[in-house]
Amino acid sequence: MEWVLIAAIGALVGFLGGLFGKGGSAIATPMLNVAGVPPLAAVASPLPGTVPGTLVAAYAYWRQRLVDWEIVRWSVPVGVPATIVGAYATRWIGGGPLVVATEVVVAALGARFLLSPSDPHEVAVPPPAPRARMVSVAAIVGVLSGLLANGGGFLLAPLYVIVLRAPIKEAFGSSLVVAAALAVPGTIVHALLGHIDWAVVAAFSVTSIPLSYIGGRVAVRTHSTKLERWYGAGLVAIGLVSLAATV
Repeated sequence: MEWVLIAAIGALVGFLGGLFGKGGSAIATPMLNVAGVPPLAAVASPLPGTVPGTLVAAYAYWRQRLVDWEIVRWSVPVGVPATIVGAYATRWIGGGPLVVATEVVVAALGARFLLSPSDPHEVAVPPPAPRARMVSVAAIVGVLSGLLANGGGFLLAPLYVIVLRAPIKEAFGSSLVVAAALAVPGTIVHALLGHIDWAVVAAFSVTSIPLSYIGGRVAVRTHSTKLERWYGAGLVAIGLVSLAATV
């Protein structure tokens, strides 16, 4: 029964990940923990499945030209080494605090998008130093994604909207590509540290990967304002429910 539940979580996480431009680990971690997976394994085990799942979802956005490759080019080279640093730092940080931190951040970001969605007709205006901001976002998200063992999509997408002023769908598409790259070093480091339960990975991935593409297809066909409100509501609900169950 536990494996059926993990597969069901994988299906939900995969669909929501594709829908909201996320690898899905930030959502998977608290849900797996509630399902009985030990905290550190719940943090690290979703990572291997998010790489193919995120790329599959990114393809749905790429087909509609919703990936900003300038953002990708400046985010990956900075974010990857920052992710390695963050992942290695988990040697000194327990799984329990990481799970709680994930839930709090998810809920806070969700509240921002639910209460203050962007104007879909607003033209994205590059900030005065766009490359510096891209590098800053990538460095911060890289470290945090390594610490929280996720591809960073739950932070990349909202920061691309807020800091870089990217349209919501382009932010989702771009974050998926970058999140896939950031998940690779995190996966390797956590595997070497023995944090990954590969049985959980198998049960989770068999459903999350195909559902990721379906979620991406739904997103590109949804009105931007509606998509952003769904995004906020979903993150708030998942973050608060999981936090209440954990604490």
